[in-house]
Amino acid sequence: MPKLRTVALVAGAALLARRALRRRIQASPLWPMPALEEPVSGRPRSRALALLVTAHEEIADGVVQLRLEGHDLPRWEPGAHLDLVLPSGLVRQYSLCGDPEDTSSYTVATRLVADGRGGSREVHEQVREGMELTVRGPRNRFPLVEAESYVFVAGGIGITPVLPMLRALTDRGAEWRLLYGGRTRASMPYLEEVVKLGGDRVSVVAEDEAGLPDLDAWLGELPEGAAVYCCGPEGLMAAVDERVPGVHLERFAPRTTAGGDVAFEVELRRSGRVLTVPADTTVLDAVREELPDTAYSCAQGFCGTCQQRVLEGEVDHRDELLTDAERGDSMLICVSRARSDRLVLDM
Repeated sequence: MPKLRTVALVAGAALLARRALRRRIQASPLWPMPALEEPVSGRPRSRALALLVTAHEEIADGVVQLRLEGHDLPRWEPGAHLDLVLPSGLVRQYSLCGDPEDTSSYTVATRLVADGRGGSREVHEQVREGMELTVRGPRNRFPLVEAESYVFVAGGIGITPVLPMLRALTDRGAEWRLLYGGRTRASMPYLEEVVKLGGDRVSVVAEDEAGLPDLDAWLGELPEGAAVYCCGPEGLMAAVDERVPGVHLERFAPRTTAGGDVAFEVELRRSGRVLTVPADTTVLDAVREELPDTAYSCAQGFCGTCQQRVLEGEVDHRDELLTDAERGDSMLICVSRARSDRLVLDM
């Protein structure tokens, strides 16, 4: 009996101690801490590779193709892309458009965007043969699903993730057709290969020749069980998305909202600060006003560098990277916003 009383007393004391500790922690301005076993922000999501630029060539008006060589490179599936770390430190995402079975090189292409954020101009003007570049990936957020048949809509540089899909489907004898549009035929990369590959399955629309593509006619009577893929300018993807529920999209820029954004509050739980994020400002920009060392890279919701743990609030996810599981408790603060009036971040 004395032993039993001793055990009961010790257990009771331990329980009271745990309750007291919990009350002290919850009263702390740093509660809950730590929420993460290790920080998320600033950690690359895949292994970095140093590859040699062995080709830098213009393959269409305003479009440059890069060949990046290495050894025993990770294999990839059609639709995959690379994170390319440019000499300035900028990180940009480019779809792989070479041969998935080639483990000695990767091929990407990019169109020059004169009024863009500088990434494409750097590829065109500063990247040269013989230069070593760091890449991460490949990753695939635009996979080729199994379907009875396939319908593709590509605009300009949007052909890059689609091209490996067309090659793979042709090799397996699958049914597919493609609507490929651009400003001029000379500005449309891989046009000759696409036409040779698909023949009358390919419909080419150059704006200077035939105007804009007739999406209603192209998408009006889809074969039953067909998978529809679209990649290109945001306006084109929005138009296809409106006509085809469940269309597979590959975006080059973060999502936008038709109704406009509103201001909301963000609490940085670890640092004890509360910020207001204006309607025209990203969470990342607002956070960096207070925490200037906050890590980020692409600022478009693709690379994952700015991923942060969400402790409270409902997130309006606008990235193209996080899985459904990751979106349950984290966000990319460069593009995503709040659906609620307030978010609490583990920062």
